[in-house]
Amino acid sequence: MRKRGLAVAGICAMLVVAAGCSDSEAGNPPAGGSQSSSTPGASTTPGASTTTSNSPSADPAAATVTVTPAKNASAVRPDQPVKVVTSSGTLSDITVSDGDGGKVSGTFNDSKSEWTSLPQLKPSTTYTVAGSAQGSDGKTVQISSTFKTLAASARLKASVAPLDGETVGVAMPIQIYWNNPVKDRAAVEKRLSVKTSVPVEGSWHWVSSKQVNYRPKDYWPAGTKITVNIATQGVNAGNGVWGSASRQIDFAIGKSVISKVDVKKHTMTVTINGKLARTIPITAGKDGFTTRSGVKVIMEKYRTKRMDARTVGIQPGDPEYYDIHDVQFAQRVTSSGEFIHGAPWSSGSQGSENVSHGCVGMSLKDGAWYFAQTLRGDPVVVTGTTRGMESGNGWTDWNQSWTAYKAGSALA
Repeated sequence: MRKRGLAVAGICAMLVVAAGCSDSEAGNPPAGGSQSSSTPGASTTPGASTTTSNSPSADPAAATVTVTPAKNASAVRPDQPVKVVTSSGTLSDITVSDGDGGKVSGTFNDSKSEWTSLPQLKPSTTYTVAGSAQGSDGKTVQISSTFKTLAASARLKASVAPLDGETVGVAMPIQIYWNNPVKDRAAVEKRLSVKTSVPVEGSWHWVSSKQVNYRPKDYWPAGTKITVNIATQGVNAGNGVWGSASRQIDFAIGKSVISKVDVKKHTMTVTINGKLARTIPITAGKDGFTTRSGVKVIMEKYRTKRMDARTVGIQPGDPEYYDIHDVQFAQRVTSSGEFIHGAPWSSGSQGSENVSHGCVGMSLKDGAWYFAQTLRGDPVVVTGTTRGMESGNGWTDWNQSWTAYKAGSALA
């Protein structure tokens, strides 16, 4: 094993567990002789525990098993695979388990003479390797070995949107938030995968050292089933941060609901599964509170929402101050406070002028209908103003060209 990073204690420890051994094979030297420490011409695997025979007459059909890492090794790197190899016969029932009942996945080669785990160990964890090997002589060797992984300075864990089992809109980006900064983004990104029920071209894009997103080139096809695998257990994220857990998220895409707001024309058109469903009169931001143009994504939905102007820096006493406790059918599209909602107080302006503080307002009837059609992740494309979307002010992944978005991958 090539040495990388921390040294492994007890790296060359030897474990004798050969089947059908004589007294000399079990460790007792034959009468009138001394026990040999190695067989001439034989080699062992560094960092491995190996069954071996010290008798020149040892049966070559007996199973000789090598386990890597070595028995009782400590400070083993979590990104090192566990290997179990037999020189004769086949392996069976190989398990690598921690003290909490967790098991490390692995596979046999075609002849079942070798078993290799995924390089996904937890830091600061004691593992037990168990199983058996049957030599071509028909005799069985029981395998038992333990080792401990190194301690991490910090552990990497992920929070994910969308939620497991959620149905979302066609513009929903996959968003992974890390609890600690990732220095080696490429190593972590290699552990991420997205599987779709229909072919979809997509890319990861690093927003920061603590967030990576994924979006397709075009909107998700309606009805797509998606599985996100975050196989970061055991990954070296850099600066002493090691992945301590893996996750799988399954979600689905609902029907296609694409909304287009034309601020100059004071209308919003809603297309459902490719067909125009409704044109809604709206009002948008007035002078000084211009609604942002760009591709927005519905982030949150509230049947009733309190809207207090203090949250956007307008204080009581200011002529522009407002505090409405029961705004109905409110759907957030920016982090800074733009919503689409019912606005009965501006009914006389809807379809003709812009009088809001940046939100898109409509009648309660239209608001109720629109609220019933949408999901988190549905796109709202706003045009007709000179004020653009700021990166990160909401789910802004769609405001970059596909070329620019792909360039944000650590593996680009």
